[in-house]
Amino acid sequence: MADETSLQAEIFSRIAEVGQEAWDDRAESGNPFISYAFLSALEESGSVGAGTGWLPRHLGLRAEGGALLAVAPCYVKSHSYGEYVFDHGWANAFERAGGRYYPKLQIASPFSPVPGPRLLGHGARVADMALALEKICEAGGCSSAHVTFCTEAEWAGLGQAGWLQRLGMQFHWENPGYESFEDFLGALSSRKRKAIRRERREAQAGLTFRALSGAELTASVWKRFYEFYLSTVERKWGGAYLTPEFFPLLGRRLGEKVVLMLAERNGRPIAGALNLLGDGVLYGRNWGSTEDVPFLHFELCYYQAIDYAIAHGLRRVEAGAQGEHKIQRGYLPKPTFSAHHIAHPGLRAAVARFLEVEREDISRTMEALAKEGPYKRDEET
Repeated sequence: MADETSLQAEIFSRIAEVGQEAWDDRAESGNPFISYAFLSALEESGSVGAGTGWLPRHLGLRAEGGALLAVAPCYVKSHSYGEYVFDHGWANAFERAGGRYYPKLQIASPFSPVPGPRLLGHGARVADMALALEKICEAGGCSSAHVTFCTEAEWAGLGQAGWLQRLGMQFHWENPGYESFEDFLGALSSRKRKAIRRERREAQAGLTFRALSGAELTASVWKRFYEFYLSTVERKWGGAYLTPEFFPLLGRRLGEKVVLMLAERNGRPIAGALNLLGDGVLYGRNWGSTEDVPFLHFELCYYQAIDYAIAHGLRRVEAGAQGEHKIQRGYLPKPTFSAHHIAHPGLRAAVARFLEVEREDISRTMEALAKEGPYKRDEET
């Protein structure tokens, strides 16, 4: 590896400036959320860009001879929404003290709390990427840089480079080789097994369910799904980050990797859950419903996802951020990782103290929650 003086950082204001072949060659992970298809759909649909608070400024790192070694999905942020690793408290404290927290640099897959690689390449070290990101922050007047939902290896490398390390938690379902949903239920304690069967009966009453992909994802299907998406936004008092153009564009770009679970009453969709397929993993993302049906969220987002994963031999379902209620439905706690460069020494010291306590708390919480899982104990088997 060449030393840092022979490397050159380049900023791309659109992912199209990098190109699909060059980007995906460096991503090469099978994770759809850092693919050219996903990120370009966000840009071309207007879900990110000027006026959204997510301004693309993707990093490229070149060798002295001009070869593109690595890339990273980077955005200059004017707020802290759509990230799922929350730093509002840091921003508020810094600005009350007279500092200026925004703009900041976010290295992430926008609106996607999905773990995966963020520093993409096969010829550059994490330390090289960290240094380039720090220089971009300084040159662009950014207070900080945040690599969120990165891999554990990236987290460790960024920590060695002096970045602050944050620990988070999600809930994932693991498939050891179940042959059916009933096979999965057989691994649960009797009480939890009965509870899930009851939930599924109530949720499924009068409804039919389909999983659509590829050519099945027509314009009318996406129009209906956008209604579901907006219904969730309205219930949560949030903002509609994704535009109506995003979902059909994503369907065309990713094809069979898009799995849309629909619940229908008398042939009319009343709810939907969007999933993306990775390398042996089903990633749950957006969902919504126009009817209030008991347990339908659990059925469409968790149980239908498990059914699909078993039927297709997938090894894992990642059902998104937050939600301790997922534990009793077979999804167990898993750590997530992020790393943070903060330029101001006072703010950095305060955040470092906070993260030290938070990491310990997350570790204890994960250990305690794992013990509450629905799976049979040794004495029950």
